[in-house]
Amino acid sequence: MARTRIGVVGAGIVGLAVARRLAQVDPSIELTVVEKENRVGAHQTGHNSGVAHAGLYYMPGSLKARLCRRGIGLLKSYCEERGVAYSECGKVVVARRPDELPRLGEIERRATANGVPGLRRLSGDELAEIEPHVRGVAALHSPHTAIVDFPGVARAYAREIVEGGGQVKLGFEVVAVTRIAGEIRLCSPTGDELAFDRLIVCAGLHADHLARLAGERSAPSIIPFRGEYYRLLPARRHLVHGLIYPVPDPAYPFLGVHFTPRVDGEVDIGPNAVLALAREGYRRRDVSLGDLAEILSSTGFRRLARRHWRKGLHEIRGSLSRRAFLHEARDFIPELTVDDVEPAPAGVRAQAVDADGSLVDDFRIAHRDGIALVGNAPSPAATSSLAIAEYLVDEVYGERGSVGPTRSS
Repeated sequence: MARTRIGVVGAGIVGLAVARRLAQVDPSIELTVVEKENRVGAHQTGHNSGVAHAGLYYMPGSLKARLCRRGIGLLKSYCEERGVAYSECGKVVVARRPDELPRLGEIERRATANGVPGLRRLSGDELAEIEPHVRGVAALHSPHTAIVDFPGVARAYAREIVEGGGQVKLGFEVVAVTRIAGEIRLCSPTGDELAFDRLIVCAGLHADHLARLAGERSAPSIIPFRGEYYRLLPARRHLVHGLIYPVPDPAYPFLGVHFTPRVDGEVDIGPNAVLALAREGYRRRDVSLGDLAEILSSTGFRRLARRHWRKGLHEIRGSLSRRAFLHEARDFIPELTVDDVEPAPAGVRAQAVDADGSLVDDFRIAHRDGIALVGNAPSPAATSSLAIAEYLVDEVYGERGSVGPTRSS
């Protein structure tokens, strides 16, 4: 009897987690992960803040909230079993002014409804006991929010896939998806082909490209936003004990500058959010005319830009001026100076945007003729990767414990 051939496009942390889960529920399948880069976790997985989110912000009952709460428990256990760095350094969400207190209260309400453990409201004095250098009128403390080595997690997933008999095929860029005689065929730029019976696409920054190749025209556009960081010099790391976050502004789609310890001992400040001029535009000089033309022609992006252009100019100013970038950070730690930091590597966020200019805030998965397309996997996707894999394989693909037929829509 022929083995069912299942392909997963994308060797980021979500794609690898999905492939790992597929192999667990049905070891008889012939499993292949394809990735255009020469290593796993090359993009968002390897360029994120390294935070394992506890589920503070998300709308109770949403898929994002449920997968985050399930995911962080699975992730913590996995890291402990596999020896991947994971540290519960804790997090404070700080209200710097009295007008932010109602929004802090809403975060507390959501976090409580989501079952975030150990949550505690802090006065300004109590905040100083946890973060002596931070100033605020109140804060919310989440002691179990953690930092983790997400590239290490992705490598561990990949090792499991290979150890279980699957393949992780690097250096295979998908430029065409065709259906011939009941097969789903992927073609590379050199003309090489791979054939599958079913396919799952977890393409991150290129999710909309792959969706169009598969014939899905309703997928949201992916707009790349570069998040730039500064890093505290070693002598100033004592200013930060754990994760320090602002109260988010609901009128603006991004979270704002915060302080992030890393598992290697570094402490990053950021990110801002500026339009990247290439899908993989990690540096200001990275420009792709094709990507830029596609962004500017997107109806969703143009409507988003009209709505948030003032904030966009503010972010550009922070990108061009270290002093302007740190102005917001000094609201938290007044003693911070421009001489305390150095530039750090940037990341690029794959922001899904619908045609009406609204940002896609929750996970979005489409199905078409044997193909599952992850059109949006926003933060906390890395935290939730194992839970996302459960959802896709166990719920979307059929009965728990077997890789059943897809349900097309």
